[in-house]
Amino acid sequence: MAVKTVKKARDKKILVIVESPAKAKTIEKYLGPDYTVKASMGHLIDLPKSRLAIDVDKNFEPEYITVRGRAKLLKELMGDAKKADSVLLASDNDREGEAIAWHLRNAIIAKTDKVPIQRISFNEITPAAIKDAVSHPADINESLVNAQKARRVLDRLVGYNLSPLLWKKVKNGLSAGRVQSVALRLICDREKDVETFIPEEYWTLEADFKVGKSLFTAQLVTWKGAKPELKHEADVKAIVDLITGADCFVQDIRETEKTVKPKPPFTTSQLQQTAANRLGFTSKKTMQVAQQLYEGVNIGSSRIGLITYMRTDSVRISQLALDEVRTWLGEKYPGDLPEKAVEYAVGKKAQDAHEAIRPTYVHYTPDDMKDHLTRDQLRLYTIIWERFVSSQMKNAKTRTVSTDIAAGEGIFRISGTKIVDKGFYRVLKLLNSKEEKGSAYPSLKIGDKVGIDKFHPEQHFTQGPPRYTDATIVKTLEEKGIGRPSTYAPIISVLLDRYYVTRSNKQLVPTLLGRLICDMLVEYFPHVVDTAFTASMENKLDAVEESQIRWPDMIREFWGPFKDQVDQVGKTLESYKGSLDEPTDLVCEKCGMPMVKKLGRFGFFLACSGFPGCHNTKSIPLAKCPKCGGDVVARKTKGRGKEFYGCTNYPDCDFISHFKPINQDCPKCGQFMVEKYDKKNGSHKACINPECDYLHSNDDEGEESEQ
Repeated sequence: MAVKTVKKARDKKILVIVESPAKAKTIEKYLGPDYTVKASMGHLIDLPKSRLAIDVDKNFEPEYITVRGRAKLLKELMGDAKKADSVLLASDNDREGEAIAWHLRNAIIAKTDKVPIQRISFNEITPAAIKDAVSHPADINESLVNAQKARRVLDRLVGYNLSPLLWKKVKNGLSAGRVQSVALRLICDREKDVETFIPEEYWTLEADFKVGKSLFTAQLVTWKGAKPELKHEADVKAIVDLITGADCFVQDIRETEKTVKPKPPFTTSQLQQTAANRLGFTSKKTMQVAQQLYEGVNIGSSRIGLITYMRTDSVRISQLALDEVRTWLGEKYPGDLPEKAVEYAVGKKAQDAHEAIRPTYVHYTPDDMKDHLTRDQLRLYTIIWERFVSSQMKNAKTRTVSTDIAAGEGIFRISGTKIVDKGFYRVLKLLNSKEEKGSAYPSLKIGDKVGIDKFHPEQHFTQGPPRYTDATIVKTLEEKGIGRPSTYAPIISVLLDRYYVTRSNKQLVPTLLGRLICDMLVEYFPHVVDTAFTASMENKLDAVEESQIRWPDMIREFWGPFKDQVDQVGKTLESYKGSLDEPTDLVCEKCGMPMVKKLGRFGFFLACSGFPGCHNTKSIPLAKCPKCGGDVVARKTKGRGKEFYGCTNYPDCDFISHFKPINQDCPKCGQFMVEKYDKKNGSHKACINPECDYLHSNDDEGEESEQ
């Protein structure tokens, strides 16, 4: 009789806890049946939202609680940990991730101290990286946890002391943050520069020159041996009159060669800036899409993380990645492979905790990924792939030919550039530049006679300082040492969510509320919104992470003077409450009481002064409708909620405008002016009347209506 052998199933497994379900899904495929991978969904334990929860008298010790709505998940994870052989905490390899791991470890130990708990970390989600991390578990980095704790406590002390002050003195529901307030100040200061700038008129003069049957266009660069000053149309006409009929010939031809070096692989800030400029992504969208690429996407039957960790300030690349890209280039572009790997200097301020952002596998080219990624994922992956691969290729070389045409006492110049050696440009598609495309130039030699076919005088207006965009505010914050890779996108999001800033044509524009808050903070809490001071606090947080200083000492140094100032301002500052309300001549159509202009979360609106007896509210008229004389107000489209401006007499009147009316009438036709934006002229003012050509220049009457 045969003996039936029953193999005993292995009940216990190794529990791996990551942050997101997408990451859990990817990693579980790599580790096999002996591992169970669960997601914590971010922080499970944190400071309560309802109170300060910082004991300022006992070394600023924070009081942590289970995050509301997360108790069930925490209980499940602790139960899973109790049944497991061991626990590996695999949250993100940064301050926040380390804090999540620290809280989970403490919660599990409180439930059972018999299960071994260790920390694993990785820079990319690939089979090799995950298996290597599992083979080399370590202890939690307490210094990293302390740095996160210090930042959390510092931000809580600032926010929970300034916000109640704003509620009391300005308006209920307001809030102030430590780093966000500095960013708000930068945006408000730039807006003042924009408003005070007065455009000045100037002209340029181009001419079409003819040689045989070919035509080329050159620009006037010199008049009577000096740079031409063409302030008015009359200046241009005078030169045209003097040049007309003059003999023209090629006076000089110069060739210059230029070496163009590839750029280093992306850091977080550079990725956000490039995605904003090239793809039109907001910083928030860039990080959301990058997170998807990092956590893993399905490639056929397998699932893979396509890029390395997307929060980094370093351009460092691992030796393994360098070897892989050089092998790939040797096969695909052998003539453009340098003898040695290209090295890039890591910035002085960089923490260098992670590699640069790069593809995990170079052989997964953007063309290979077309069928596996969404449009946004593919575009972001493409610029990451192109930037990394090109960074390890040879320099490109260009040749520029500048030709000077003498015409009377003037010199016209045409320049053209050609690529002599494409080098790293060979792999660029989405990231290609004007230099890579090159520009044609005529085939001429010195002494050739040419004829003028036509003049092209053109009016321009000097451009003032541009408002910040997502790209430029991130660049400025990085340059000034404010914030870190993980905070750039949240800083912008918070300012928009609080309605301190709005987006207009991808530019960040402070609202009246934002400017009021900024002015108050600048006057009464200059240290809080000082860029140098904020940068010094970031450096101190880095010092905590490097175990150079104790975090309570750093907080104590800040807290004393700050708390004294909060108390002093609370006693002396006059209330701003109601100061933003403005009486109007409009009457409530429901009860007959006067309407009042009030500031809400999303801007100004009209409210009945009979509140709470009457709840009537409506949008503020911005201009008079040119079709029927009704009121033009701000509206939003269904779905995406894009703002436009339409007549209140709709549907009887179908007038709409996609440009915001401003408090100024056109001096030519009397219709209202709007703020327009285009790449050529930037933000400028123009008449809403399509038959009127008035363009605002240096007559600066009127101000923009409040938002």
